[in-house]
Amino acid sequence: MFKTKKELVFVILAGIFITNAVTAELIGGKLIQIGPFVMSIGILPWPIVFLTTDLINEYFGEKGVKKLSLITAGLIAYAFILLFLAISIPAAKGISPVNDDQFFAVFGQSMWIIVGSIIAFLVSQLIDVTIFWFFKNRTGNNKIWLRATGSTIISQLFDSFIVLGIAFWLPGKINFDTFITSALTGYTFKLGIAILLTPLIYLGHYVIKNYLASEKE
Repeated sequence: MFKTKKELVFVILAGIFITNAVTAELIGGKLIQIGPFVMSIGILPWPIVFLTTDLINEYFGEKGVKKLSLITAGLIAYAFILLFLAISIPAAKGISPVNDDQFFAVFGQSMWIIVGSIIAFLVSQLIDVTIFWFFKNRTGNNKIWLRATGSTIISQLFDSFIVLGIAFWLPGKINFDTFITSALTGYTFKLGIAILLTPLIYLGHYVIKNYLASEKE
């Protein structure tokens, strides 16, 4: 285990990737309002997922991202099972500081989000890795910003509409107009953050490249 620095880098990136993806599912039931726009608080961790996806794509290839995406989807499904069991087991009356209604109000909605997110996550990751390597094969090691941002622009458009549609619109939590405006708002927010994180992608490349190069010396 951890015989090479590259293995350690993958574990660290995978840990960051999985932690942010699962956390996004658990907190996604809360809607926030920015001006006239409504969106899920669960979008906050996703820019970090974009960042780690691009770095894993760069150093571990298409297969690395696809395998990690499948593992993450499995762990999100596992979180779904645990939430279902936790909701099904009644709270101790008069003892538990959180009663069943309160617990369900928070995590019950997360179950719908998890269903939508697993579908949206796999679809968007497949689109992301395909577009990333489309640009990578044509630009080589140049124009990191193009493949990183270009893949995010397309993949997150699908992700934003799929997850909100399944998690909030189909169960009747929001109407169609709110669904459209929320999806567009969330997409714009995630895209804006992804663009702002572009310098961090270059920084991540620099740090990883030099760290791995020191092993070869």
